[in-house]
Amino acid sequence: MIETVFITGGSGLLALNWALLLRGRRPVTLALHDRQVALTGVATHRCRLDSVDDVERALEMVKPGIVIHTAALTSIETCEAQPELARHVNVDLAANVAVACARHGVPLAHISTDHLFSGERACVGEEQPVAPRNVYGRTKAEAEHRVLDAHPRALVARTNFYAWGTSYRRSLSDTILHWLRGGETATLFTDVFFTPILADELARAVLDLAASGSAGVYHVVGDERVSKHEFGMRLAAVFGLDAGLIRPALMAEAPARVRRPHDMSLANARARARLGRPMGGVDAHLLLLREQERSGRARELQTL
Repeated sequence: MIETVFITGGSGLLALNWALLLRGRRPVTLALHDRQVALTGVATHRCRLDSVDDVERALEMVKPGIVIHTAALTSIETCEAQPELARHVNVDLAANVAVACARHGVPLAHISTDHLFSGERACVGEEQPVAPRNVYGRTKAEAEHRVLDAHPRALVARTNFYAWGTSYRRSLSDTILHWLRGGETATLFTDVFFTPILADELARAVLDLAASGSAGVYHVVGDERVSKHEFGMRLAAVFGLDAGLIRPALMAEAPARVRRPHDMSLANARARARLGRPMGGVDAHLLLLREQERSGRARELQTL
């Protein structure tokens, strides 16, 4: 029997794209709370993550082979304005899920972030001490500790992904495509760097790492470090759009209410060695994103 993948934060972009990747191949159940969504062929289950008991009841009903914890408050500005809410969502809920999974002996993959470092070094490895610059980063760093304290065999995947979005939430790639297809100027930073990965490739890597018994922190990101500006230029090329609409800018010269790292790139050597394969480069992942649009995934998600 193929075991179910139970994904928290079920209305979020990562969970939805993860579910569509697995649909028809493996049972998947999305854990929902406030927002209700429905995808053909994907089960859902209402679950309050602020209650360990409720999470345990969900595990007893769904009987998953693995839990993927994607639920998080990811808006940098909201986290800074409401630090108590950020800590509750990013730390307390993650800890609750970890406690429940540990009690029931269920494998757990906790999705973390690349927003944990000062941004002064490129391609940081897992051994580097975290040095978050804002509330979002601090809460995600604390969540990692709480999760591993409660569930030492959990897998923590630090990442920065993009994917097709919904009517209520766009990803970085969605936003750039929306601008370019509408003939609008897209201003993107040349001094902000990351190692982006397509959500499907992130999902595949996390499931394979978990299946191999991997535990602890892994950087699950793409193989290339690029600036946000370069990412936009390569996105335009793959989708056949006017790259002339993309304007370079410097984050160092832009007004900002929240401190952000300039370089969020991570080294993925540990994950590649464990998996025995590369994660893939930007162009290869963008071609997959384009194929997903042609196959109808973008349309299906945008109806939600």
